[in-house]
Amino acid sequence: MTAQPQQLPHPPAPTDHWIDALPQAVLLTEAGCVTRVNAAAARLWNVPQERAAGRPALEIVRRHTLEALLERGGELELEAGGRTLRCTATRDGEFAALIVEDVTEHRRREAELREATAVLSHEFRTPVAALRGVLEALEYDMPPQLAQNFVKQGLQETERLARLVEDLAVGFRPTRARTLPLSEAFSRAERLLGTELAARNTPLTFGPDHLVRADPDKLLQVLLNLIENALKYGPAGQPIEVRTQERGTWVEVSVLDHGAPIADTENLFRAHTRGQRATGQGSGMGLYIVRSVVHGWGGQAWVERQGERNAFCFTLPGVSGLG
Repeated sequence: MTAQPQQLPHPPAPTDHWIDALPQAVLLTEAGCVTRVNAAAARLWNVPQERAAGRPALEIVRRHTLEALLERGGELELEAGGRTLRCTATRDGEFAALIVEDVTEHRRREAELREATAVLSHEFRTPVAALRGVLEALEYDMPPQLAQNFVKQGLQETERLARLVEDLAVGFRPTRARTLPLSEAFSRAERLLGTELAARNTPLTFGPDHLVRADPDKLLQVLLNLIENALKYGPAGQPIEVRTQERGTWVEVSVLDHGAPIADTENLFRAHTRGQRATGQGSGMGLYIVRSVVHGWGGQAWVERQGERNAFCFTLPGVSGLG
């Protein structure tokens, strides 16, 4: 018997499963009819892939604007179900592709950035005007004591201006993360706030030390904003406590004050939002900046009531084994 030659298996046909892994919705057409939708598109338009094939594109996308976009190519944004969708279409003869990306969160952050920049630019006007007035006054001869008062006022406005610059720049400075003990940041914050703490006769205490991984300047900015917030809203003479504890691979830091309970804690982190009991001048950017910085290193920031105190908390990456 003559042996039959062994049949080699055919190589597997190429697949396009990779298209289902894309986060963007993708719809492919030929001569106006759908040839393929990926998994994200099936979810977006609530049409199973097997039912979409062969149907006119309009029946799937259900918007004449998207049908027209497929025909001519180009890009547009539209609102659908409270979401912002960026739609891009390309054509090659009878073949066309529509790619839809959810950019809601991106647009929200852009809007917050524009809003925050507008608020801060407005806040710059007051110290700049005050400094101009001080300099104009110092052009004239006056008693030394009066001149010294003007100089003191100018220095105060300069410090305020410097803090506004820090607030504006904190989200844009390149991250320079390193391993450091929390006590290093605590010491810097206590030194910078020493005058305000003494003026309000407010004791400030810190919890156990931990090694963390963070940008020292941005960590200091978070601590300054939270402790200053406690000074503003807590009663004078009542202690402020900064607690620390390990949370798995993270370290949780909480700044506790004796202020009144806060009704709407979530909105406090929105740009140019201030507490109901806020007095004096302020941009309302402190907590917004805190959350932006903390989110930048992957942590979380929140407010909760702990007994009779408000706790402003955040997490940052820890490094096990202090020292």
